[in-house]
Amino acid sequence: MSDFQRELALKTARVLCDAGHTVYLAGGAVRDQLMDKVPKDYDLATSATPTEVQALFEKSDAVGEHFGVILVKENREAIEVATFRTDGSYHDGRHPESVVFSTPEEDAQRRDFTINGLFKDPFTEEIIDHVGGYADLDAKLIRAIGDAEARFQEDALRLMRAVRFAVVTGFEIEEKTWEALKKCASLLAQISPERIRDEFSRILVAKDRARGIDLLADSGLAAVFFPELLELQGCEQPPQWHPEGDVFVHTRIALSLLDSPSLELALSVLLHDIGKPATQTWDDTAERFRFNGHDKVGADMAEEILRRLRYPNQVIDEVSFMVSRHMQFMHVQDMRTAKLKRFMAAETFPQEIELHRVDCDSSNGFRDNYDFLHLKKEEFAKEPLIPRPLLNGSDLMSEFSLSPGPQIGQILRAVQTEQLEGRISDKNAALRFVKQSLTTS
Repeated sequence: MSDFQRELALKTARVLCDAGHTVYLAGGAVRDQLMDKVPKDYDLATSATPTEVQALFEKSDAVGEHFGVILVKENREAIEVATFRTDGSYHDGRHPESVVFSTPEEDAQRRDFTINGLFKDPFTEEIIDHVGGYADLDAKLIRAIGDAEARFQEDALRLMRAVRFAVVTGFEIEEKTWEALKKCASLLAQISPERIRDEFSRILVAKDRARGIDLLADSGLAAVFFPELLELQGCEQPPQWHPEGDVFVHTRIALSLLDSPSLELALSVLLHDIGKPATQTWDDTAERFRFNGHDKVGADMAEEILRRLRYPNQVIDEVSFMVSRHMQFMHVQDMRTAKLKRFMAAETFPQEIELHRVDCDSSNGFRDNYDFLHLKKEEFAKEPLIPRPLLNGSDLMSEFSLSPGPQIGQILRAVQTEQLEGRISDKNAALRFVKQSLTTS
């Protein structure tokens, strides 16, 4: 988050303080600063009511006035200013039916986890801790404030947030909080797919994402929104190719080997073998399991899963495409030059080769095809993988009196293949090739 937003938070706090109101930095900003991290946002909590806040700031919006939240804006930056409050009952598993403006002590008690319930005086930098959050930061624990079951029943998204905070911070989930999380896991069904997706995505791009997958599986949360993950557990693989264990073990190891992946790459690694349980068969002759067509089945499953979680179409298309092609890497050394160049020219190829790397390193460790592709990348770097076409449809129709139709596309692709193979390199050679092809066809 920009330094300007931090300055805006301090400026806003000064105005509130000068008007006689109590004001603190709250939640994630305090937690992150105590962990020597740059906060992603700066939220303020104050004794001022929403009406009083708006009276002090001309550029402000009542984005959550019902919950006591006002957005203070300046130069395209904004911070949330929330009135200290106590929440009423939760009937939808997500939002309180009502709020009552209260004190800092009561406000801290309504929050989710102790490490998020800390306040900080923005001017003296004193930490105000009503929930034991400072001790839990020191002990590296994710602990629900008060009754853990009640906190999860109030807002079931906290179930996913507990896992996400554990993964992002590297903290352990406190025992009673963990037991309550498992007991309340089914409540996640109350939460919209979009909300679950956002928390899930943050888990997948975090450094300790493999542990996140373990926690989602062990807690029962995956059974609610991603049951296909659990089918990977116990899905045996041939030990000569996968000495690491079943498909679940292979997948989590592959995830752990990624280095700061994009969301699309993390999802493709997570889902690359999702089709194996559905395609597992036993080969009596070879005395081994086979998974014929798991790449194609997996691509269809990946699309279905990601649509269920409301991922954007672009993400769905890229991930399903990468899953569909991940087995083709075993054939790259046998591909003709034209086919190999087309394969490497895909926009997703830089991510696909990373998928292939972790797929190999998490199983048999054979990098022959990976190394081959890097050598080819250097060899092909002197010119574009897919050069500018030598001919177009208009050329074919004018030179050879051809009519529009599928034949035009077929001829152009044949010309491109000759060009990619290095057998023709100029327009005249391309025209001679077409003439000869039409004569002999």
